[in-house]
Amino acid sequence: MRTFQSLTEREVLALAISLEEEDARIYDDFADGLQANYPEQADKFKAMRREEDGHRHRLLDLYRSRFGEHVPHIRREDVRGFVKRRPVWLTRPLGLKAVQRTAELMEQETKRFYEQSARRTTDTGIRQLLGDLAEEERNHARTAEEIGMTKVSEEESARQKRLFILQVIQPGLAGLMDGSVSTLAPLFAAAFATHSSVATFQVGLAASVGAGISMGFAEALSDDGSLTGRGHPWARGFVCGLMTALGGLGHTLPYLIPHIQTATWIAVAVVLVELGLISWVRHRFMDTPLGSAVLQVALGGALVFLAGVLIGTS
Repeated sequence: MRTFQSLTEREVLALAISLEEEDARIYDDFADGLQANYPEQADKFKAMRREEDGHRHRLLDLYRSRFGEHVPHIRREDVRGFVKRRPVWLTRPLGLKAVQRTAELMEQETKRFYEQSARRTTDTGIRQLLGDLAEEERNHARTAEEIGMTKVSEEESARQKRLFILQVIQPGLAGLMDGSVSTLAPLFAAAFATHSSVATFQVGLAASVGAGISMGFAEALSDDGSLTGRGHPWARGFVCGLMTALGGLGHTLPYLIPHIQTATWIAVAVVLVELGLISWVRHRFMDTPLGSAVLQVALGGALVFLAGVLIGTS
C-alpha cells in the first residue's frame, strides 16, 4: 500500500480518474435503490452521477495531454488515508438518510483529496483542474446534504403511505384478524369442555403459536413482492406471523389465572378490545367505514366464539 505523499503527478491523476469512476457507479446504485420509494431524490443522484462522469472526462483529457493513453490502474484501497466504504449492494433496501450521509462523506473525502493534490503539484494546468474539481465536490457535498433535508412532496407522502399499508399494515392486519378470531373456537371450546385454566392455556398457546407459524409462511410464500410492490416476502411473513401469534395470545394469557370463570370473563373482555382494535385499523388505514368495520369484525368474531362454546359444551 502506498502513501499519498509518494504518488507522482501521473499517479495522482490516475487515482483521481479511478475515484470519479467509483463515485459515479455508487451514485448510479443510489439512484437505482431509491427509485421506487424516492424518485425525486433518485433523479438528483442521477444528475450527480452525470457530473462525476464529466469530471472523469476532464481528468482523462488532461491526463492524455500530459502522459499519453495508458492510465495505470490505481485504486483508492491501494493508497493509505481513504475511508473504507461499505458496498451499496449489502445495504438494501436503501434508506434516504443513510444514503445522504454516505454521499456527503464521499464528497468531503474527494474534496480533501483534490485540495491536497492541488497543493502538491507544480503543473499549473493540473493544479487548476484539481482546484476546480475540489470546489465542485464541495458543491456536491452541499447537494447531498440538501437531499436529506428535502421536504417530501404530497405525492411522495402518499406513495410512502401506500407502501407502508402494503408492506406492514395489510400483513399485520391479516395476522391480527386471524389470530384474534380463528383461535377463539379452540380456546373457548377447551375452556367449556375441560373447566381447567391450565388445559385451556395450553390449547390457546398451541393454537396461537401454530397459527402464527402457518400465517407467517403463507404470507411469505404468497408473492415475492417484485410485481405487487409489497416488500420483502420474509419481512411481510414475520409481521403477519408475529401479529397472528399476538392476536391469539391476547385472550390466552388470562387463563394463567387458576379460577376458570374469572379467566374466561377476562378473556372475553380482551377479545372485545382486540376486535375493536381491528375495526379501528381497518377504518384508519383501509378506508373502511367504522360502522361497517365494527359490524363485519364483530359478526365474524361472534360466530367463531359461539362455535367454540357449542363444541365445548356438547
